[in-house]
Parts: sequence; structure tokens; C-alpha cells
Amino acid sequence: MRVTVDVKGEATHEIDLDDLESVSPAGPTAGEAATPTPDDETSPTSDDETTPTYADLLREIDLSPHEVSVLVDGRPVPEDQPVESDRVTVLRLIKGGAA
Repeated sequence: MRVTVDVKGEATHEIDLDDLESVSPAGPTAGEAATPTPDDETSPTSDDETTPTYADLLREIDLSPHEVSVLVDGRPVPEDQPVESDRVTVLRLIKGGAA
């Protein structure tokens, strides 16, 4: 899926989710398999870990979740949620100061 990321007051980016790799904040914990087997339905790996998140979109355009809010249809979404929309608006909360 292609996602349009509109950074308000700046550029608009087109990102192909198939080219993104979701980065889990932590690797597998003790007792978890690093790679699930296809026939293991009780695997600890969920779709959320393999589906790119809004934080992955931000990383792709060199923005930090600490400096922006991500909006879908005008409503804020958590950055750790999987991308489910083909259009995202990003509002910068912090932008350079006086030099």
C-alpha cells in the first residue's frame, strides 16, 4: 500500500509500505521464537510486529515521534499503531528557533 504523508507547512511524501521494515522496540524475549513457523498459530509474533507503524513512516521521513503529532482523518493516532490509512497528516510540534 502507498501512503501519502503530508507534513503541514512542509513537503508531502509518498511512501510504499512494502518497502518499509517495521522495527520492533525490543527483540524476542526469553522463550519467544525469533521467527514464527507458518503452522504455529500460537506464535508470540503478531501482525502488529510485522506491519509498519506510523513511527516507521516518521522514521522514513527523518522525523521523531517526539516532535510531531500524526493525524488520520483529523484525529491523532498513536505512533505505535499499524498503518491503516493511505493518507496521513503530520503536524510539527517543534520547529527551529531564532538564531
